[in-house]
Amino acid sequence: MKFVVTGGAGFIGSHLVEYLIKQNHDVIIVDNLHSGKIKNLDTVKDKIDFFEIDIRNFSALKNLVKGVDGIFHQAALTVVQESYVKEKEYYDVNVIGTENILKLAKEFGIKVVFASSSSVYGNPKKIPISEDADRKPLNPYGLTKLEDEYLAERYSKMGVEIIGLRYFNVYGLGQNDAYAGVITKFLKNIKMRKPPIINGDGTQVRDFISVQDVAEANLLAMKHAQKNLFLNVGTGKATTILDLTDMIIRSSGLKLHPIFAPSLEGDVKTSQADIELVTKLFGWKPKVNLADWLNQTIPKMMTSD
Repeated sequence: MKFVVTGGAGFIGSHLVEYLIKQNHDVIIVDNLHSGKIKNLDTVKDKIDFFEIDIRNFSALKNLVKGVDGIFHQAALTVVQESYVKEKEYYDVNVIGTENILKLAKEFGIKVVFASSSSVYGNPKKIPISEDADRKPLNPYGLTKLEDEYLAERYSKMGVEIIGLRYFNVYGLGQNDAYAGVITKFLKNIKMRKPPIINGDGTQVRDFISVQDVAEANLLAMKHAQKNLFLNVGTGKATTILDLTDMIIRSSGLKLHPIFAPSLEGDVKTSQADIELVTKLFGWKPKVNLADWLNQTIPKMMTSD
């Protein structure tokens, strides 16, 4: 099959592209390289078509999507703290850009699987979080993802096949420093033999999901007959930031203690997915264990240049 991946040079997008190529699909990548990097595609550069296009450029997108079987929409601005100072830009890219994708999907009859976020839930009343939980984002970034979901609901009623995947805390190799999650930030310090810096008291709870498992969930969503719904993509396992810090320091073999810093604005206190629905519908379960991944990754990282 032939797919378009927006944001395909980014962290999640590039892993998805690699996975699609391994499954023998044809891939067209759209990325404006704002945070994505061409080097993320080195392993597949001879097997893809790449176009440096902004998703706000409707006419340029229209020329590319004709005849494709599906669109994986990963392109977005994703830094919570940055979203406070660049609200308009975040809205333009994340909302107007997404509507461009949905307009084209409607025009050409293309199914869309798009990246939503657990940030749409805000601070939930009940843990783990099921898909029918209240959606009350705490920050401008989360609000843009909620607007995307509203768009998806509206275009679904017009006949567009859409599945939104609510990613929890995605980790893996290749995250951009500026857009990095807490694991990447901690690992960067560990590589320099510096202690991890914890924002807040470390009791925040997260659900860390491997980017490889996220890639698999995307393709299953695209191939499945289900349409017009939102699904959690996490592990269902709760990890505190303190627990994460302990795991990372232990894997490094260094004698370090974390440094505590002020909490970040708009930071969610507790985030843990209920993945019963995605497991039931797709037979999908995460395969990568966080502790195992850290034990494999950190020793290699510390001996590399």
